[in-house]
Amino acid sequence: MITRIWHGTTAAHHAEAYLEYLQQSGLADYKRTPGNLGVQVLRRVEGDICHFWTVTRWESYASIRQFAGDDYTKARYYPDDANYLLSFEPDVLHCETFEY
Repeated sequence: MITRIWHGTTAAHHAEAYLEYLQQSGLADYKRTPGNLGVQVLRRVEGDICHFWTVTRWESYASIRQFAGDDYTKARYYPDDANYLLSFEPDVLHCETFEY
């Protein structure tokens, strides 16, 4: 199993609106992609900034490519992300994942 972790930041006052948008865009696409085993969102407000992490579990790198494309190490963004995100981190983190 592979875990894919994406990180982004918004202004704290956009935290709720961005979470709703994320549910309709990226999270919905994750769930529709064959090989996706689950999705979690982590959120943390620090002063005026809100951090978001999406943590997804996948059967394989091949299944991640179905979501992210051939260069699966790059973050995938949506048109309206520009209305919320403070920056666009280019890469995501992938980890082999073991459950016991």
